[in-house]
Amino acid sequence: MYLFLKKIVKKIFPQKLVFRSEPFLRKAYSFFFRGNKYHCTVCEGSFSRFIKLQNGELLCVRCGSLPRDRRLCDLLVKENLLQGRMLDFSPSRALYRKFKQTPGIEYFSSDFANEFISDYQFDVTAIKLQDNFIDLIICYHILEHIPDDRKAIAELFRVLKPGGNMLLQTPFREGEIFEDFTITKEDERIKYFGQQDHVRIYSFEGISERLSLAGFTVKVLQFDELLLNSSGFNEKEIVLHCKK
Repeated sequence: MYLFLKKIVKKIFPQKLVFRSEPFLRKAYSFFFRGNKYHCTVCEGSFSRFIKLQNGELLCVRCGSLPRDRRLCDLLVKENLLQGRMLDFSPSRALYRKFKQTPGIEYFSSDFANEFISDYQFDVTAIKLQDNFIDLIICYHILEHIPDDRKAIAELFRVLKPGGNMLLQTPFREGEIFEDFTITKEDERIKYFGQQDHVRIYSFEGISERLSLAGFTVKVLQFDELLLNSSGFNEKEIVLHCKK
């Protein structure tokens, strides 16, 4: 039902109107999911259930957050990181709306490809911000798209304040980083990297080494336990907590 209604709304209304109306539409639809079994860490709503997508992930009916969004919010609160200047690359609409309204942070949202809601279009390999400017960086599922990831990592280190934090995530595999820049066709990239616009697939050991060489101190947060609990997190997830 949810996917059917979403398709109808997107077909009838212009995209900009859908984006502006989305919070109201979702809130109205969430009336049918009243309950206390599930709790969303993004919108802080409680529901009888989340919506199960075709890939098995659980979506919050009120804000549209996915498991990695809710895990991120949970980490930010537990680590007391939501303060100061925050740089967020290609945020989901749920996170963009939450962080824009969060007291105590100055929020810099960026989407270079202009595919997400954002206020800036920073190139992650040449970020137009001064040195030592940002307190917190969220860099989720960005670096696997960037051919010169070492340059991007150096830029992330440059704009982050000493003592600042970065939470980073990419798809991971066992073993070593695999990258081959002769692989350019979409079907081949899907085969080797998992998505047509990815240029590599990391191991968490490999990306941790690249981050460390740039100057970051890296802590690997690995969540292996079954966490399809009241917040609907992913069963397995790795987040890298990097400090300057």
